[in-house]
Amino acid sequence: MRVGGRVEWLLEPTTPAELVAAFQACRERGIAPRILGGGANLLIDDGLLAGAVLTTSRLNKLFRAPLETSAAEALDGDENDYSRVAPPERDRNPRFVAWAGSTLPSVVRAASDLGWSGLEGLAGVPGNLGGGVAMNAGGRWGDMWDVVERVRVLDPDGTVRDLTRAECSPRYRDGGLGASIVLGAVLAFRVDDPPKVRERVRDYLLEKRRIQPVTEWSAGCIFKNPPAEKSNGRSAGRLIDEAGGKGRSRGDAVVSELHANFIVNRGAATAADVFTLIEDVRDLVRQNTGVELETEVKVWR
Repeated sequence: MRVGGRVEWLLEPTTPAELVAAFQACRERGIAPRILGGGANLLIDDGLLAGAVLTTSRLNKLFRAPLETSAAEALDGDENDYSRVAPPERDRNPRFVAWAGSTLPSVVRAASDLGWSGLEGLAGVPGNLGGGVAMNAGGRWGDMWDVVERVRVLDPDGTVRDLTRAECSPRYRDGGLGASIVLGAVLAFRVDDPPKVRERVRDYLLEKRRIQPVTEWSAGCIFKNPPAEKSNGRSAGRLIDEAGGKGRSRGDAVVSELHANFIVNRGAATAADVFTLIEDVRDLVRQNTGVELETEVKVWR
């Protein structure tokens, strides 16, 4: 969204082990650190943000899982192990080991280049793997957890654990991880024809560009889609549109004319502008439909 102030401390670990060490160092000093991925689903308040932020931007690493390696074993390798044993055959062990800072576009691109299917629906979705797994990023064509086989997390008490999909029970916009931090994940795919996979990625991306402001500054969808029984099956975007919300603004923060569940920054918006506009839209929908919209975007104050 390109709004918000500055942070007091910024730590940039380069490996999952360094992230764990930085997290534990903060806890020892009585600091509860925040974790920053790609910031694609995040709004940060204006001014100074007290405390420490751990960013995963330097954990942008994606590897082929070694041959004859289980999902549990795949997460135990280090960078040298992965690069040395990565198999050239695309149809053997179609898995990636992805660290938390891997960008979702790079994962989608790497899978499509190999003809691995399962993640095409995330074409055009910004952000990093850690946040994508934590919130089960996705949309109408598929979700992140469609391919997550195993995830390594750091619990709030400093414990590192590996979890299977069954242990997490992911659901709509929730990976089922609670307050745990994603360190990395094993992603399992179906082997398909590469041109077909690339065509699906291209088609999904073109469709998203047609109906969403993907090239403008935003934080993605602002509100979760409400339960169908409360909204008569209408999405958050449709409710906002029907209530006359498109084009409403506060400063340079504007409800997109392309998709009403997006607020875009026309260039000089502040976090205060965005927060105020969110409440304006929430009130508008409440008054017109009685539906209380719940924010999907994360907020740091």
